[in-house]
Amino acid sequence: MGSNRKDPGRRARPNFLDPAVEAAFDSYPKPLKAKLLALRRLIFDTARTTTGVGALEETLKWGQPSYLTSETKSGSTIRIDRVKSATGQYALFFHCQTDLVATFRELYPTEFSYGGNRSIILDVNDDVPKPALQHCVALALTYHLTKRKAARRK
Repeated sequence: MGSNRKDPGRRARPNFLDPAVEAAFDSYPKPLKAKLLALRRLIFDTARTTTGVGALEETLKWGQPSYLTSETKSGSTIRIDRVKSATGQYALFFHCQTDLVATFRELYPTEFSYGGNRSIILDVNDDVPKPALQHCVALALTYHLTKRKAARRK
């Protein structure tokens, strides 16, 4: 007899609330789609376990799946997409007027490739250094919260 219970060790991916975002994911080639869906899950999981972030809003910005801390305003927007100039690469994009990518470079000089001051670039054929990437995502999701705390200390 089969069981209807889900495997407790397997995390369900969050459902898409915006059909346009789901369509964006469906437009990617299969290997890239799998990597981007894994990034999506990592972003939601990191938000869920990071104090002060709250619920994320998932939307499209510039046609790219984007993650905003609309509820708490704790962080800076994270966008994910393929790297248009390089087949087989995808990236997390951050607001270029923050110091996020500079911070990531200091913390993780060899774990990632970087695109200027706006992205972490990943390769479809490589494993993602998950703990480092989770830390970077957490820093982005708490960017404004951290800045506000620093300003209060002055």
